[in-house]
Amino acid sequence: MENTKISEKDERLKKINTLVSEGVNPYPASSKRTHTIDLVLQHFDQFEKDQSAVIIAGRLKSKRAHGNLCFSNLYSNNFSIQLAFSKKEMLGGDGFEYKDFIKLIDIGDFVEISGICFTTHKGEKSIMVKSCNLLTKAILPLPEKWHGLKDDDEKLRKRYLDILMNPDVFDIFVKRAKFWEATRNFLQANGFMEVETPTIENTTGGAEANPFKTHHNDFDIEVFLRISIGELWQKRLMAAGIEKTFEIGRAFRNEGSSPDHLQEFTNMEFYWAYADYEIGMKFTREMYIYIANQVFGKTKFKTKGYEYDLNSEWSKIDYCDEILKQTGINILQASNEEMENKLNDLKVKYEGNNRERLTDTLWKYCRKNIAGPVFLVNHPKLISPLAKEKDDNRDQVQRFQIIIAGSEIGNGYSELNNPIEQRKRFEEQQELIKKGDAEAMMPDWEFVEMLEHGMPPTFGFGFGERLFGALMDKPLREVTLFPLLRPKKENTSSVIDEK
Repeated sequence: MENTKISEKDERLKKINTLVSEGVNPYPASSKRTHTIDLVLQHFDQFEKDQSAVIIAGRLKSKRAHGNLCFSNLYSNNFSIQLAFSKKEMLGGDGFEYKDFIKLIDIGDFVEISGICFTTHKGEKSIMVKSCNLLTKAILPLPEKWHGLKDDDEKLRKRYLDILMNPDVFDIFVKRAKFWEATRNFLQANGFMEVETPTIENTTGGAEANPFKTHHNDFDIEVFLRISIGELWQKRLMAAGIEKTFEIGRAFRNEGSSPDHLQEFTNMEFYWAYADYEIGMKFTREMYIYIANQVFGKTKFKTKGYEYDLNSEWSKIDYCDEILKQTGINILQASNEEMENKLNDLKVKYEGNNRERLTDTLWKYCRKNIAGPVFLVNHPKLISPLAKEKDDNRDQVQRFQIIIAGSEIGNGYSELNNPIEQRKRFEEQQELIKKGDAEAMMPDWEFVEMLEHGMPPTFGFGFGERLFGALMDKPLREVTLFPLLRPKKENTSSVIDEK
């Protein structure tokens, strides 16, 4: 099979040499295209009636020659139209003669076509080609039409071919673009201002995660890629008097991969002065319903076997009660040893034996059994270092997580704005770091100083592409254009081998 590929590649290289020798540039810089394929299809009847020439461009995805007639399909931007090449109609001129087209143009080549719209006797909208020019000569062939790319790693590594050969994959990323567009539109329509905050930070705030770190040569300091979308920066803007902000951007966490986790991903976070988590629950439910309708035209979905309707009532479940119900452990009273024993009994792997990490691991075991959509509430203060305490229970915080199909699909809370309490919690996190907890939150003392100047009551919320993956019922890698992959171990030669 490999020898066949090499042979076909060599044949195409020979064609390039022939083209160059005949004065044809296999890689011209521009095209005279006048219409896109979708525009031609949209106004096809009028073009056919007028019999005016259209010039389109795209990639040939098929070539079926029958003597003096050849049919092909031209593809671009997920639209395709049939082309009819005839020896009688193609008279050369500025483009190829029919015989040269048959001999020198291959499936996979990008071409520019000038022709007249017509409908075949079978009713297929087509273009009778008057002239054809080469725009890009493909040296390697496309995957076979009916087999395509089968290996999952190869699909991600050669995503450009996977998208080209599979309209369903193309559609995923059209929907992904609409997903973030709908998110942005909803927030802006509700008075939120889009902002940009640093991606490189002195300390990583806003989440508990292991960061990527690097060295800043000019300052000669160690810096980190952010693990949240500017939480501590956006809250500084609340202190500045900007009442509603949001950011959509990339976050980075140096942790393991799973269907719900990647090391680099897109998230959104917004912050809303003078609002709390109760207001936030109503607002975020409305936002999810809006996004679902805008992108998918529906609110009913099936994810990981769970069926749910975003337009239903979202109930509330208690963090501690849910863990007690599923595991028999009262996390507010149980000892660390009892929590460890339970995790061992459940055969759940965990890192670190501090109380915060044990509590979080128990919850994550329980989370996968919840269909949702529900609001998880009454989180222990222990695992929420940036959330405000509840007035009626100082051991719990004003926080909620949105749970859908066993995964956390959103996180929000009334922001802690008491500088004295925030300093205390940062000191507790610092002790965890000293004891080796890689996911503990780095203290940001300049953030505490901002709080000492005063920050209004604020609600903050974030969600990411995990929500999009859930609504598509796909793992994150499949809804990410170019997820990070291990380099291939074998040496790879360039497309054109040096002779």
